[in-house]
Amino acid sequence: MHLHPAATAAGARLVERDVVGSTNVEALALARAGERGPLWFVAHAQSAGRGRRGRVWTSPPGNLFATLLLTELDQTSAVAQLSFVAGLAVYDAIADLAPTLAIRLSLKWPNDVLCDGRKVCGILLEGESLAERETVVAVGIGVNCAHHPQDAEYPATDLLSAGASLSPDMLFVGLSRTMMTRLTQWSDGAGFLQVRADWLARAEGLGRSVRVRLHNRELIGLFEALDERGYLIVRLADGSSEAIAAGDVFPVNAMGRA
Repeated sequence: MHLHPAATAAGARLVERDVVGSTNVEALALARAGERGPLWFVAHAQSAGRGRRGRVWTSPPGNLFATLLLTELDQTSAVAQLSFVAGLAVYDAIADLAPTLAIRLSLKWPNDVLCDGRKVCGILLEGESLAERETVVAVGIGVNCAHHPQDAEYPATDLLSAGASLSPDMLFVGLSRTMMTRLTQWSDGAGFLQVRADWLARAEGLGRSVRVRLHNRELIGLFEALDERGYLIVRLADGSSEAIAAGDVFPVNAMGRA
């Protein structure tokens, strides 16, 4: 694999491995050892890939497994916004390389890319504070290029099944470019209003009823907005609204198996 020239010009570097447990784990280990970002860590397969809330992320060869290590972040309070930045970058890369899929892509709050309403990419943010009080963040990105799980909690697909033959190498080159573009737009949180607007323009379920599963309850309401923090705003049946920082979103007719 290799970086797009625009990513190299922006100072990004690349570490590539055949098989690792988790690209996020490896990237954070590099940060503890003194490496600084922007640094991409890419593997051809993972033996212990995982998604949000400790879920298993199926990681066979043929899909893309990449983590972008970011360090020297000024606004640590804005780190969660990187889910939206990364989602847009993946969306952009796929749309650029497979234009016929563009109209079929959407973004699911807070960190998934969908094709025809089925998950094609998951994003996992993990951060640490180092001894010198520096926050480092691993932006883990898994894209189903050629394979997808059949029994996933949220219905999944892959790019090949959707009609786009994009190798992990090809997709990564594009992603390394679009990620730097979106990071520049975000500008460590200063540009989140535009990121938010771009994300909402591609949002799955905006203006429709959704079911949101929280850690201790579920609620159903209208996906009304995304606030300035990136929280999901849901309008409930009684007319009140609730701002949700973390949860799993499903169409109201989906079971969402645990």
